[in-house]
Amino acid sequence: MKLHLSRADGLNLIKAYEDDSVRVNGIDYAGNLVVLPEQLLQDWTLATAETLTADDLRPLLDLQVEVILLGTGPRLRFPPPQLLQPFLRQGIGIEVMDRPAACRTYNLLASEGRKVAAALLIA
Repeated sequence: MKLHLSRADGLNLIKAYEDDSVRVNGIDYAGNLVVLPEQLLQDWTLATAETLTADDLRPLLDLQVEVILLGTGPRLRFPPPQLLQPFLRQGIGIEVMDRPAACRTYNLLASEGRKVAAALLIA
């Protein structure tokens, strides 16, 4: 699906998503990635929604964001609650949603100037 929000103020915005890729600013990414307004972290984990571990999520704790949108693939899959506890302890919001919803929500929050990251499981 294509999204039609144009790049605002040099921000990384998600232009489109498919079952096997996400397009950020005109470049397609087929591996799991983290999208922040001013940074991209490619291949942040090899995990799937079913194999996600605390080690996979640990790098997200250092991003200095208000909220993390965890896009678990084409459909919503909740990780075990204990994996989300470190975010709550540090006061970081973490929202679990399917990848399409995470992409749309990320664009909206990033365009509003929020400190947001979309951690997208694609592979």
